[in-house]
Amino acid sequence: MSRVILLNKPFGVLSQFTDKGLEGITRPTLSAYVNVPQVYPAGRLDRDSEGLLVLTDDGRLQAQIADPKFKKPKTYLVLVERIPSDDALQSLRTGITLKDGMTRPAEVERIEPPDLWERDPPVRFRKSVPDCWLKLTIREGRNRQVRRMTAAVGHPTLRLVRWTVGDWTLDGIACGAWRDA
Repeated sequence: MSRVILLNKPFGVLSQFTDKGLEGITRPTLSAYVNVPQVYPAGRLDRDSEGLLVLTDDGRLQAQIADPKFKKPKTYLVLVERIPSDDALQSLRTGITLKDGMTRPAEVERIEPPDLWERDPPVRFRKSVPDCWLKLTIREGRNRQVRRMTAAVGHPTLRLVRWTVGDWTLDGIACGAWRDA
């Protein structure tokens, strides 16, 4: 039977178990949070992104989660600069042209600020620039895709938390903690 682990990856942690850092500088990795042999991340979360990271010992399942051809939905809670217009949201819903091509349509809506853990370091706050939370679901996983999509419509991402991957959710998992699925 396959083992599936759901980790709430903190900000600043690499989505791998070792770091071959430059000039002896090592960065935090998954090994500081998950001490389970033979499990590997199914997909990635950038170092500056937080939230749900699925780990498994099943190579086939790992491929199904990570490969865009399976169109596994991934939902993110995204804090962006300024309040996106309806037109900006509609652009995300129809697809955005990025340097590596057109994205698939996203599901997106404005949401109230979610009840999340404090981030370390905190998100930079500017009194003169409002911000807004979005709930955004994509079915592909290009490098830094959500950040590039929000920037393309004029709303840079300030904080990015992956909340779901398929049917798996971050509900009830504290930052830095994990549980078996």
